[in-house]
Order: sequence, then C-alpha cells, then structure tokens
Amino acid sequence: MDKITFGLVGGGWRAEFYLRIARALPEQFAVGAMYVRDEGKAEVLAKTWGVRVYTAIEEFIAAGGYSFAVVSLKREVSREYIIRLAHAGIPVLAETPPAPDLEQLVGLWNEVGDAAVIQIAEQYLFQPMHAAKIRLARSGRLGAISQAQVSAAHGYHGISLIRQLLGGQFENVTIRGQRFVSPLVKGPQRYGPPLAEELIRSEQLIASLDFGDKLGVFDFTGDQYFSWIRGNRLLVRGERGEITGDEVAWLESFDTPLYSRLRRIEAGHGGNLEGFYLKGIMGDGEWLYRNRFAPARLAEDEIAIAESLVRMGLHVAGGPSFYSLAEGSQDQYLALLLEQAVNSGEPVTSVSQPWALR
Repeated sequence: MDKITFGLVGGGWRAEFYLRIARALPEQFAVGAMYVRDEGKAEVLAKTWGVRVYTAIEEFIAAGGYSFAVVSLKREVSREYIIRLAHAGIPVLAETPPAPDLEQLVGLWNEVGDAAVIQIAEQYLFQPMHAAKIRLARSGRLGAISQAQVSAAHGYHGISLIRQLLGGQFENVTIRGQRFVSPLVKGPQRYGPPLAEELIRSEQLIASLDFGDKLGVFDFTGDQYFSWIRGNRLLVRGERGEITGDEVAWLESFDTPLYSRLRRIEAGHGGNLEGFYLKGIMGDGEWLYRNRFAPARLAEDEIAIAESLVRMGLHVAGGPSFYSLAEGSQDQYLALLLEQAVNSGEPVTSVSQPWALR
C-alpha cells in the first residue's frame, strides 16, 4: 500500500487521533498540512507534531501536498469547510456528523451531493469487534437478519451500527423512544479519572426503529464511553441464529445447533514477546477480522480511524465508496428523529430525503 498523505482541518481533541496515527505508522501515513485559526495553537501543534500548520484556509488549500483533507471540526462549522474544500476540488473525509440539523444536511447535499469526493469518517463500523460482527451478520450463517439491538454508541454512531447490522440502505422507519434517568457514581471523563466520589444523574435514551420487516433497538447512556461500570451490549438476530455479546449460536440444520465465541487474539500476553497489539478477531476457527495495522500499538478506535484513512486513500484513487455523505446524512437524520421521538413521546416516521432519492 502506498503511503497516504492527508491534510487536517482542525486541531482539537479528535484531530489528535489522526496525528497519533500518523506518528505511530509513519510508513503508512503522513500529515501534509494542517489548518487551525488560532496562531498560538498553530505554533504549539507545529512544534509538538512536526507538521506544517496554516492559520488561513486559503493558504492551507494553496499549500497542497496531500491527496485529501480530513475535516475534524465542531458540527456547527464543519459544513462550511466541507463545501469550501469541495469547491476547491479537494476530496474530503469529514468527521461525524456532516451537519447539525436537517436543514443544513439538505443544504450541504444540495450544494455538493454526488458531484464531490466526500466520505464520512464514521469509525464504529470499523472497530474490530463491530467489524467482525457485521461481517458475520452479512455472511448468511445467521440467515436473514431481522433484528439488531445496539447499546454501544450515541446518536448517529448507534444508528449507523444498527443500519450496518441490519443491512439497511435508506428505507423509511418509524421511531418510538423514551428517556430514563437514574443515579450513578461519576466515572472517568475524557481527560482523566474522577477526583472524588460524586453522584450524578445518568440519562439513558431507549428507542425502537421499526423498518417494517426489520427492527432496530437503540439503548445508550453517555456514561458508557468512559464508565468503568456501564458496559456495552449488542444482539443480532437472524432466522438461523444470533449473536449475543461475544457468543454465536446458529443452526447447521434444523435439528443441529452449533455454538461459538468471538475471541480477541492479542500478542504480548504471558510469555509472548511479539509486542502488545491486537492481531484480530476469530470465531469458530475463522479470522473474521485481521488488524492490518499490527504491530502498531493503537487503541481500537484509532485502528478504526486508520481504516477510514486507508479506505479514503483507495477511494480517492478510484476505489469504492465506504461510508458516503449520503449514508452519513441518513444516519444523522435518523438520530435527529430519535431525539424528536424521545422528547415528544410520540412516534416519528422518516421521509425520503434528497440523498435517498439520488
């Protein structure tokens, strides 16, 4: 695989994932240029990461030296930069979501649509265990998939996993939802562990997504991302079997059930001296996922982001779409409807949007 050199718009917490990936895998990735507005921050980033940093978007565009640009900005401003770069002929890999509300999603699509090379950096479908389960769900071993229950990510991320597991496209859906609040001892946050015991109110969103012949169940509390005591859960059901967590059950024939477990295969345990990294996910003697970035020591979220970078590099070179602006817009649209259903207490039914009618 040729080395991928990308530009990076934004210098926040999420943008640092891309910088860490490039530093960990210098033979595969490089940051050709960065753009941030703040001059002080630009100086710090240039010194810390050894990259060219511009404080004017015009200079970043003119500098070139990259095959595509990653837009890693807050959702409120991301849209204008996606449009600006697309009009300059620069392929874009935009962080989720592409816009904050339906009006801006439609406006973005009407402005660039299929005419520009734009993909969305939705990482959850590429996280190793999720990728293995999606592959298994699509393999036919479980038969036709009718249900996916996902408690692993908020909003559009959770919606994306549901749609990927169900094999959905842009079908319309009726959403019913509710909110449940319960007490929880505060856990770690983005920048570190708690400093003292504190009881907080944990907000849980639960929703059903009725596609007619398929059902998605969304269940998430934001504390799950960092909590030590709130875990993730996932259930996929098909006519011949199901995935429950890491357990898989299916029918070889109508009277012969088979059982297996999805297993993380990691180097570095016990007396193993290969290093400490994920090799892949195995189930029933089959590799369902192989980590192409081994032996780099990356968190699984970083592995997923690196996968998006590889696929974007291939897409820019003429390869297939992997998570398009249309898909990212659809998942964000459904996430907005989910919030509406939860807040109103009434069912909400989607209608086909421009990206679904293309």
